[in-house]
Amino acid sequence: MDSKTQKIKKIPMRQCLGCNEHRPKKELIRVVRSPEGEISLDFNGKKSGRGAYICPSEACFKKARKSNRIANILECAIPEEIYDEMEKRIAEGE
Repeated sequence: MDSKTQKIKKIPMRQCLGCNEHRPKKELIRVVRSPEGEISLDFNGKKSGRGAYICPSEACFKKARKSNRIANILECAIPEEIYDEMEKRIAEGE
């Protein structure tokens, strides 16, 4: 196979719940609700369940938290520990 016929790998895009921008999945933080109903953060994108994505920026985090968008998308209440862990991870990244 020469370089002209190689397939270009498609980059999965997801929408941030804070700014509504589409970004590559790897750049976003995923909050997942497992089939058992447990809420956790997924940094590898491999956990099974319903996912919600947010940019690793403080502005997006605050906007999504204030409007309760993560809880609405996942159709369940988000524990404070999850919000605290997200805030901590975002602060470490900036």
